[in-house]
Amino acid sequence: MKIELSLHTQDMLKEREISEEWLWRTVNYPDWQNVKGDNVHYFKCITEYGERILHVVVNPNVSPQKVVTVFFDRRERKQK
Repeated sequence: MKIELSLHTQDMLKEREISEEWLWRTVNYPDWQNVKGDNVHYFKCITEYGERILHVVVNPNVSPQKVVTVFFDRRERKQK
């Protein structure tokens, strides 16, 4: 599947010091995911970053699909 990064996402990667590799790992190998509205939300525990949960939001309804935003989600916890 072809996915592009929005300009907002590119800015957030830099501003929040999030590795692009972590973003792709989250999208390609999520620990869990869910659909909210029109977007798919991917979650991944990033062990190299204190086991914080990376949250990546993708809009699958455009071609190519687009990453809307990325952030470490303080509300989510590692699922067992």
